[in-house]
Amino acid sequence: MGTFTSDKQTLSEFLKSVEQAKLQLPDFQRGWVWDDERIKSLLASVSREFPIGAVMMLEAGGDARFQSKPIEGVSEQDVQPDKLLLDGQQRLTSLYQALRLKRPIETKDVRNRPIQRLYYIDIEASLDPGVDREEAIIGVGSDGRLKMPLGREYRHDFSTREKEYENKVFPLNHLFEDNQWMMGWWNYWDQDTDKMDLFLRFKNQVLSAFQGYELPLILLKKETPKEAVCLVFEKVNTGGVSLSAFELVTATFAADGFQLREDWCDTRHHSGRYYRITESQNGHLLKDLGPTEFLQAVTLLYSYAKNREEAAQGNTPPPVSCTRPSLLRLPLEGYKQHCEAATKGFIDVPRFLYSEKIFTSRDIPYDTQLVPLAAILGMLGERWLDNDVRKKLRRWFWCGVLGELYGSSVETRFAKDLPQVLDWIDGGPEPETVQVAHFYAERLYGLKTRNSAAYKGLHALIMRFEAKDFVHGEKIDEATYFNESIEIHHIFPRAWCKQQQKDEKFFESILNKTAISARANRTIGSNAPSRYVPQLEKRFGFEGQQMDHVLQSHLIDPDDLRNDDFEGMIQNRRKQILQMISQAMGKDVVSGTDAEGGKEVVENEEETYMSI
Repeated sequence: MGTFTSDKQTLSEFLKSVEQAKLQLPDFQRGWVWDDERIKSLLASVSREFPIGAVMMLEAGGDARFQSKPIEGVSEQDVQPDKLLLDGQQRLTSLYQALRLKRPIETKDVRNRPIQRLYYIDIEASLDPGVDREEAIIGVGSDGRLKMPLGREYRHDFSTREKEYENKVFPLNHLFEDNQWMMGWWNYWDQDTDKMDLFLRFKNQVLSAFQGYELPLILLKKETPKEAVCLVFEKVNTGGVSLSAFELVTATFAADGFQLREDWCDTRHHSGRYYRITESQNGHLLKDLGPTEFLQAVTLLYSYAKNREEAAQGNTPPPVSCTRPSLLRLPLEGYKQHCEAATKGFIDVPRFLYSEKIFTSRDIPYDTQLVPLAAILGMLGERWLDNDVRKKLRRWFWCGVLGELYGSSVETRFAKDLPQVLDWIDGGPEPETVQVAHFYAERLYGLKTRNSAAYKGLHALIMRFEAKDFVHGEKIDEATYFNESIEIHHIFPRAWCKQQQKDEKFFESILNKTAISARANRTIGSNAPSRYVPQLEKRFGFEGQQMDHVLQSHLIDPDDLRNDDFEGMIQNRRKQILQMISQAMGKDVVSGTDAEGGKEVVENEEETYMSI
């Protein structure tokens, strides 16, 4: 049978369907955006019977139920459409407004400034083969006139019917009407046979091209699945703006009277889910959370529930998934059943991140990893706070970060994480994310900026392992982090390293960086450590071995710093950071230099790290 048919339809029939609201747009379609020049080019192409591309429609009333809206310029009508326009919005809207509306079009000029236009065609110029047809299409302002560039006089004045006849221009929004305009032309020119012959030639050669113009039509049948419709739409859409899954699902839910966007973000009543998440304790961490990520978490929870339900009944369970097609298949009832758990999960995400010393959105290693994390927390409820559960969650999280596993193909990993982590917590095997994660020792030298998730992860881990503030000597917590403006700074200053001709591979890496407050960093400046360490002690009142304990909490050997031993510091700190990584991931670090490709086993020295 096939899912579509192909045919042709006249422009007149298309525009009639638009005007009667029998042909409408799915609500996810973006607004009409064509400017004056593109409209004139389109009109010129139709007037010469040049192809302008096919139009694609969908029969209404099938599986792909979308909230619809009239094409821009059509008055609101209580009419259920027969068809929805998937491809051709810009062209049909431009043609409808230029050829059917009796009011000026709201468009834009070449500088993107809003203007109003009425469109005419120069009768004589359109019949002259030596004149470019686009030059024969004239756009004027809402008063029927167009000023010269300096604005002192009019280039065109078609403000009355008589001036239209005088200037021999035809108003294109009278194209599909009766012969009233032609009779006025006949009378204005006092039945001059030459003028009548001119108009008849114009009518037969130009107007007839508009009136008989046919466009290829591809019609998707109502049986076409919803995800297929959305995929086809994005493949053929020439608007240049990709629609998110959230926008598409919003349109399908609206067909059932549910306003998904209001449910996500209704700040007027402080009831929207985005408001609840971001305004919860430490919710500012998720200020960049998007609605599609929220929808992914809901879909994960829905598909997981369906998977377990079917398995319990002895049926073949559907896969756990949050791919784009899965999001588009999410039923409204499924959303309603699981949106609250997803909301609570995202509310708990900042609590978890704060416990791992991740305090700002820019320091989140992987935004993507927050989707399965929220789904897992949503399923666990307050149980995630139990010590044994929390240990496993932390290990899974840090394996994902330090193994750098959430950079691509993330939806597949999400679908494994949710069931596998939950099973692991209940005594099952380690999840795949934990099993496949490896950290290669040589990777430390490549961690130089926040562009790397592992770089941001190690910054947090150093604080997580009891790092103390260089100003007060206290453990870095939320208050210290914000009050003292803690940032990632060099231990051996960059300027000093360059002056001493140290290798950039080492001094720009995470091995030479740690969490230092703005006040302490100003004291450090470009000084050698042997100079700035005593200055820190004096300025901030450290006594005895207090400063040494602070440095040790950052995995820095105090003697290396006091003696300006850059190479010694890098070597010793590398060993301690690898120990920290090994403990966080619960596995050995892989050597990047071992000829046999073995593991670099990190000795478990008696360092006082906080157990995770």
